[in-house]
Amino acid sequence: MVESNLSQMMASKQFATFTLNSLFLGVDVLKVQEVIRYQTMTRVPTAPAMVEGLINLRGQIITAIDLRLRLDLPPRPEDQLPMNVVIRTDDGALSLLVDEIGDVVEIADGSFERIPETVTGVVRDLVTGVYKLEGKLLLILDTEKAANLPMASALTLVSAKN
Repeated sequence: MVESNLSQMMASKQFATFTLNSLFLGVDVLKVQEVIRYQTMTRVPTAPAMVEGLINLRGQIITAIDLRLRLDLPPRPEDQLPMNVVIRTDDGALSLLVDEIGDVVEIADGSFERIPETVTGVVRDLVTGVYKLEGKLLLILDTEKAANLPMASALTLVSAKN
């Protein structure tokens, strides 16, 4: 019985979920450092539009990327404050600004599917695949790709630092 439960746990993954526009997205829970509500940000002059600013998280300065802009989605309504999903990347912590935080879901590995043809544009480039849940699709975000800004945006950020 213990071995059966152990193999079931190993054959599933946990994802921290959130919504962005009409998309239901998830990231591997092991890549999430923490989830926090909106923090006041310091703007970075000449940074790309998708870089909302910098937040101070207990002395750690973290870049906040507006995931709506990163995924080429419409801007967030003015009266809606984003939430921060702070993730760990190879280059350190990074905050992804999302519309709403969901739950942590556990999903069997075997139900992972390729990205449907209906998912297009930048979203398609930054999603690794999907899980079909009751009534909705969970799109799995590649956090490393999401953290890497497009070349034109990265050049603007580098020139701003010099």
